[in-house]
Amino acid sequence: MGIQTVTGELAPEQLGKTLMHEHFFFDYAGFQGDRTLAGRSIETLLEEASRAAAIMKKHGVKTVIDPTPSDCGRDATILKALSERTGIHIICASGYYYEGEGGPAYFKFRQALGTAEQEIYDLLKTEVTEGIEGSGIKAGVIKLASSKDQITPYERMFFVAAAQVQKETGVPIVTHTQEGTMGPEQAKLLVENGGIPEKIIIGHMCGNNDIDYQLRTLDYGVNVAFDRFGLQNLVGAPTDDRRIGTFMGLIALGFEDRLFLSHDTVNVWLGRPPQMPPEMKEALKNWQPGHLFENILPKMKQGGLTDEQIDKIFVRNIQRVFS
Repeated sequence: MGIQTVTGELAPEQLGKTLMHEHFFFDYAGFQGDRTLAGRSIETLLEEASRAAAIMKKHGVKTVIDPTPSDCGRDATILKALSERTGIHIICASGYYYEGEGGPAYFKFRQALGTAEQEIYDLLKTEVTEGIEGSGIKAGVIKLASSKDQITPYERMFFVAAAQVQKETGVPIVTHTQEGTMGPEQAKLLVENGGIPEKIIIGHMCGNNDIDYQLRTLDYGVNVAFDRFGLQNLVGAPTDDRRIGTFMGLIALGFEDRLFLSHDTVNVWLGRPPQMPPEMKEALKNWQPGHLFENILPKMKQGGLTDEQIDKIFVRNIQRVFS
């Protein structure tokens, strides 16, 4: 089975330069109830997302992993339309967001009935092997997420089910860690339940500058992603310069084969676009999908990162995870 994109299968060598964690369309669970004031046409949404895709293409990006969870607006059909319009390969996800900012009521109700674990497994397995909502578009990754300082019993159900689906299908897993916590715990839980370490990417590891935290996560054989560049100077978010220092430390320790870079941008909000105060706008001025290439990689190259290592991070490491 090839790599599942929203427009069909690819071989690993067709992926090219890949951003491994960007959201073309996203909003928090509950946005659906605001459509009276937030609704826009599909054409408008596609036009907005196409502008972000153009920035990515300018920097040579061929593929984007869009790990938007099901409860935060994932729509495989609109991603397919965007891919066909822009020529960018898009890999979409199956999975749910963490309890505090996702839509937990549905499966928490079913958890109380005693059926949730099997139902979550069935959902993930079906979307990976058969398709999403009858579209025939298959999820190419599973998205998981945990809370700050804990993996709740609700979240644990998704981790256990995803590890089993990965064991059976080989589908990669991409995770969200909250505010620089639970990286090692996520890796341990997945591996102990049958997950394949080399196909697991523990995300948002740039939220923690403790090198021991990074190494304890890597000890499980998984990959780690520094995937929130530009999303800085907010509560719990280190500066990009500190992230660069930690990342280059891992490079110096020889982990270039298991590292990834991205931004975690939200390029189109599906609800009403948030009206951010001036100080937040200033903090997020570089949170756009060209930031790595325009501002971060030049600094990393000054620190000794080579073109060969950059190619590995954006091309060959992704090929390995999906092969």
